[in-house]
Amino acid sequence: MTEGPRPPHNRRQDQPDWAALAERSEARARRRKRLFTGGAALAGLATAAVVATAVVGSGPSQRAKPVARPTVVLPPRTSALDILSSAEKDTAPLSTTTLFPGRTLLTGGHTFARTATARTGSCSSAAASTLSTALARNGCRQLFRATFTEGTVAVTVGIAVFDSAAQAGKAQDTTAYLRPLAGGGAADFCRDVACRLTSSSVGRYAYYTIGGLRSGRTITPADTKADTAARSAARAVSDFAFAQLSRRGLAQAGAAARP
Repeated sequence: MTEGPRPPHNRRQDQPDWAALAERSEARARRRKRLFTGGAALAGLATAAVVATAVVGSGPSQRAKPVARPTVVLPPRTSALDILSSAEKDTAPLSTTTLFPGRTLLTGGHTFARTATARTGSCSSAAASTLSTALARNGCRQLFRATFTEGTVAVTVGIAVFDSAAQAGKAQDTTAYLRPLAGGGAADFCRDVACRLTSSSVGRYAYYTIGGLRSGRTITPADTKADTAARSAARAVSDFAFAQLSRRGLAQAGAAARP
């Protein structure tokens, strides 16, 4: 008996459908090919975008970016005291006008009238006793004096100029005594009578005051009112001298800090 073709549904259930498998395999291959082709195109576009960005970035717009400036190293800040302590740094004009400006002085609750000023290059001649010796021994260059009066009291302040703070410090240890400067309504006061003295220094400057009764009369222990007035006036004028020297140092320090 001749066996004819088997019906399609008459195949054994444990055998795979080879034709269907082959068809599905070809379909998967075609899909993979399409995905690969599309992926390559996307990769090409991405690469083109990167190249385009690099070209734009390296073009003229790149040169328009701000250039970083080099760091500027500033010199150390100079303090007012540093300047006042050095003749080389302390170069601002120095005169009775710069040290004692104005004819009226308001300081420490006092209102003084400036009656006289003087400057000398012979410091010892404007002092007496041990102060005259100390000024000469420590190399005093100039001595500026001014007299201020208030009521019955007169005060002379003297600012001595040295080359260094060390010299000024040594000279200020001696208080006796600055010669008073008469004139402009202040008589020859504080000569061979009891008066009140102060001394101090800042930087290369030593400064002194001598205060007493403008009439030239001595201050007796019983005259507490006159004694209090003379002491207060001498301290106030001494504080003024310090303030003037401080302003001098601060002004120069500020100028040195400006570019």
